[in-house]
Parts: sequence; C-alpha cells; structure tokens
Amino acid sequence: MSTLGMDDQASLNMQATLRALMRDESASAVLPDSAGSLPTEYLGFDNLSIAIVGPNDRQREEVTLALSRCGGNKVRAYSSYPPSLDYLPMLLEQQHDVLIIELDSDPEHALDLVEAIGANGSVTVIVYSVSTDPEMLMRCMRAGTREFLTLPFQPGVIEEFLVRAAARRRVVHPSDQKTKKKKTGGRLLAFMGAKGGTGVTTLACGFAVALAQEARETTLLIDLDLPLGDAALNLGIISEYSTITALQAAERLDSSLLSGFLVKHDSGVSVLAAPGKLEEFHADSTAIDKLLTVARQEFDNVVVDLGSKFDMSVSGLFKEPCTVYLVTQAGIPELRNSNRLISKFFGLDGPKLEVVINRYEVRRLGVLDEHINKALTRPARWKVPNDYASVKRMQIDAAPLALADSPVSREIRRMARSVSGSPAPEVNGSPAKKKGFSFFS
Repeated sequence: MSTLGMDDQASLNMQATLRALMRDESASAVLPDSAGSLPTEYLGFDNLSIAIVGPNDRQREEVTLALSRCGGNKVRAYSSYPPSLDYLPMLLEQQHDVLIIELDSDPEHALDLVEAIGANGSVTVIVYSVSTDPEMLMRCMRAGTREFLTLPFQPGVIEEFLVRAAARRRVVHPSDQKTKKKKTGGRLLAFMGAKGGTGVTTLACGFAVALAQEARETTLLIDLDLPLGDAALNLGIISEYSTITALQAAERLDSSLLSGFLVKHDSGVSVLAAPGKLEEFHADSTAIDKLLTVARQEFDNVVVDLGSKFDMSVSGLFKEPCTVYLVTQAGIPELRNSNRLISKFFGLDGPKLEVVINRYEVRRLGVLDEHINKALTRPARWKVPNDYASVKRMQIDAAPLALADSPVSREIRRMARSVSGSPAPEVNGSPAKKKGFSFFS
C-alpha cells in the first residue's frame, strides 16, 4: 500500500505517535479504484476517508478487502483499539469521514469508543461483527452507531453503506457545518383525544398522509401514544425501532441518527412508530423536546399522535409554536372532557387549538351545534362525518383514509390544505367545488 505525503512535520509527528499507540498497519493507504465496474447507482461515494479499527486480523482484512472493491477511498487500518479514550482526539484529527469499529474482540470497550466518537457528531460510526444479537444491536444504536454490518458481507452491502456514508458526509462534515444555514423549524401539528376511542390515530395518520400527498412536503408522523400506540398498524408498516428508542438516545440524537429509526410509508410519510412489544417507559419531557427539535429541523411537517393519556402538564411540547387538534365527539363524556382540557391548557397563552368533532352525526345523537359550541367554549372548526364503512376498510386493508375517496377523506384533505395552503384539486380546469353535508352547520 502506498503512503501519502503530509503537509508539515507536525502532521507527521502526530501520525507517528498514533501509529505507535494503535499499531497502524496501513499508513494511509489509497485503495485501487474499481468504481468503473460498479453499477451507476453506486458511483459518487469515492474519496471518503475511512478508518478500520479492529484487533481481529481476519475480520479486519475481510472488511479491508471488501472496501478495496468499491472505488478510490482512503482507508487506514488499525490493528488495536485505542488504549484509552484520551487518544480519540488524535484519531478524530485525521479527519476521517467514516470509522468502522470491530465489536467482537472487546464489545464493552468498542461501545465506549462508539459513544465517545459519536458525540463528535461529524463522523459516521459503524460497527461490524459476526453476531446478529438483537440486544447488542440495540445497544450499538443507542451508543450512536449509524450502521451495523454483519460478517460475512452479503453482495452489495458495502456499496450501499458507502452511499449512505457519502450522503451523511455532505450533511454533517465539519467543513460544511461552518457554512450550513440553519433550517427554519417545520410545522408542529399535534393530535390528542379528549377521551379514549375518539379516533385520534386514524385522523393523525390520514392527516399526515394528506399533507405528504397534497402539498408534496416532507412529513414525519411520530407516535407518542406510548406504550400502546398503533399508528404503524394503521399504515400497515413494521418498524425495527420505535419512539422509545429515539427518546432513550435523546442526548446524542441528531438528524442522521433519527433517520435510522424511521420507516418510510408508500405515501411518502416517514414514521417513528410506537414499539411493537409492550415496554414500560416514562417519557421524559426533555427527551421529547429534543426529539421534536431535531424532527422539526429536518421535516416541513411533524405530525404527533399524542393519544388521549398524554400528560400536558409536565411537557414542554406546547412551548414551541404548535397547532393542537383536539379530537372529540358529540357525546356528553367527550364534550365534558374537552371543556376541562380547553379551560386548563388552551387559554390566551396556550398553543393554537383547532377542535375536531369526529363521527359527526348531530341529529342522530340529539345534540345541537349550539350545545356543542357552549361545551367547547368555541365553535368546532372541523367536523368529520361518521363513515363506518370507510374506516373499517382502512383497518382491514391498512390503507390510509386520505388515499381513498370518501366523506371522511375529503374532510381530512381539507384540514391538510388549510395547513399547507395548497389549492383544492381542479376538475376540468376549474377548482373543484367542495362537497358539503346537510348536517354541517
């Protein structure tokens, strides 16, 4: 392997010290350029600076060989872990884009390295192992790992992770951070129920899909109805990670780590799901605030399903600019709860409130609009009609209501357009007339 020249004597001294400490075997090797033999979609990930850290010679050589087939990247291989975390600044000063760390020789020390390096925020940290232990995988993700590679590598795995690493470099490389303009926070749109069973999740999922479809805006749906939220079930998706995973990693959470926890729905909505298994977890308000801050920096719209048991009194959620959709029904218990919530949390200094009456059938229930308005202390802006057949089809097919054509979906799309400002769809070159219902006041 060829050795690259350094600009000054100080850099040479630093490399010599680091090699002595870590038995650097490669001395900044440039791997052969074989990118011309790769498919077009893999081009563009060359010129990465990659460090491989691992005491196991066979595993380290396997990783190095796999990288040698993937273009002109600069790869440095270290045959031992740093003796202590005190030497990490020297390693990071090499300005690596990617650090690939072996897990098997000393898992605890490797995890300490991952956590310490991940706190830097400018380097993509990856671990590799011959094991696929789910518990260890979860620990690695919480420590700050961006990828978990399993030996032996399947075809295409190395190329795919290099593409993602190159994309992250463009986002978080230190030279970019100095010039990158901070993105204005996206909209925060929270759905909460006045009572269990009011249809919060159904409306939140439909609303998020409608925003992504109608406005073509990046939209994230976060299920904070913990621990039993079922937004993922409504959308027919399965997620390996959950909202709890993100909250537990709040201290080191950034846009890159968050993206690894998300699942993309066919509609274009990204989803941070509630856990698939029951987990006892107390959502700390500081962690929730950090999650929402990171999410709003990356998405135009952040839709949050709070369920009906969210503790508003201890959360900083509503300190941010936020629109809360209070989902209720035209029944006495629901209206009573709505009145109490509005009186306590939605005064002059509270967040913007929009009341949504779901399954709206006033004449059938015998409750007049004037009674509803009196109970709510304000008119309800949105009235979603009762459409049992459409909702049942959605539950069976896991197809979001907003993607169908039904009375419910049309009202949900109107809600989304009021946020995004997108016009109503045109019919024969003219704006479509809104279809009303005789029982709408």
